[in-house]
Amino acid sequence: MNFRRVAVTGVGVVAHCGIGKDAFWTGLQGPVEDVERRVHDFDPEPYFENPKDARRTDRYAQFAFAAAHEALEQAGEIDAAPTRRGVFLGTGIGGLTTLEDQIINRYEKGERRVSPFLVPMMMANAAAGGLSMKYGWQGPAENTVTACAAGTHSIGNAARWIATDRCDAVLAGGSEAAFTVTALAGFRNMTALSPNNRSMPFDANRNGFVMAEGAAVLVLEEWDRAVARGATILAEVLGAASTADAHHITAPSPGGVGAVNCMELSLADAGLSAEDIVHINAHGTSTPLNDAAEAEAINKVFGGSNRPVVTSTKGVTGHALGAAGAIEAAAIVLAMEHELIPPTVGHEVDDPEMPEIDLVVGEARPWTPGPSMSNSFGFGGHNGTLILGPGA
Repeated sequence: MNFRRVAVTGVGVVAHCGIGKDAFWTGLQGPVEDVERRVHDFDPEPYFENPKDARRTDRYAQFAFAAAHEALEQAGEIDAAPTRRGVFLGTGIGGLTTLEDQIINRYEKGERRVSPFLVPMMMANAAAGGLSMKYGWQGPAENTVTACAAGTHSIGNAARWIATDRCDAVLAGGSEAAFTVTALAGFRNMTALSPNNRSMPFDANRNGFVMAEGAAVLVLEEWDRAVARGATILAEVLGAASTADAHHITAPSPGGVGAVNCMELSLADAGLSAEDIVHINAHGTSTPLNDAAEAEAINKVFGGSNRPVVTSTKGVTGHALGAAGAIEAAAIVLAMEHELIPPTVGHEVDDPEMPEIDLVVGEARPWTPGPSMSNSFGFGGHNGTLILGPGA
């Protein structure tokens, strides 16, 4: 069948390094302190009808509302019918903050003191459903929960809705806010977290990821409709893919086999060859196994002299779990706009035991924007790859 082109016409971001895409972009340049990557000074009330609605919405969904608001403001007036507008939001965990708070409430005060809003606040689909209601978008409103690949999967799946003529516009991205005592203890006790809150992607001394929260939402539109209404096209979704390692619940498959398959499938979906890719925003979590497997996978797919430029923005943002892929897709769109690839902050020493990649370190690198890849690999063996191209 003939697939329709998919344009990106709006970007919205909430992250530790900046609330709003402009502050986020500035923050990506570094430096960053070795702290938990929480979003500070965030006020959810401007994105809701009244303060009561904001209080009845979990923090992860509040982030999604803020990011969607910014993205839609940039996109401008969308003239598609309500039933042709969709929402696809990913999350790794959903309303965990609300769930943990209410479990403590029940334990300390009894069952009758559990909030009647517990269920709608903790649902993983609450952000997608809430956005569809806020804006009256009556097309499909769905979410995916594929751990750290959720944001990437959501954008890829949303693009397919447009490419296959199910929707004309989609709000797509991911959101996460899982800073609870229990979640941190769980990650810490499985030795996944950096003990000193240092995110050092692909560094010889990397010792775990740094937990983060945040959200990013892209406005996707059918290309010709966006052009016809005079929208500024920021980027194009060229292809996407999803695979499973089928290996281990947390560890990547040896040699990055699942990641290799995912990247190769995304190239085929985009109708591109490995030589066409000029930039990769890596998953690059700063964990020993993940970074080594991803570097090996990149070399297997892109081996040779014409290798793409690689960066991991998690050195600044930390790892926002199910929101990570969406935040990194937003980083690619902004890198195209500014014609700069942000550095891999935190990387200091190359790992001699890891395959060599062309990693951006120190400061941002100028580039001529071209087809770019974003990788996300999640617990459960979920792999997601997205390919974006310049809008011009």
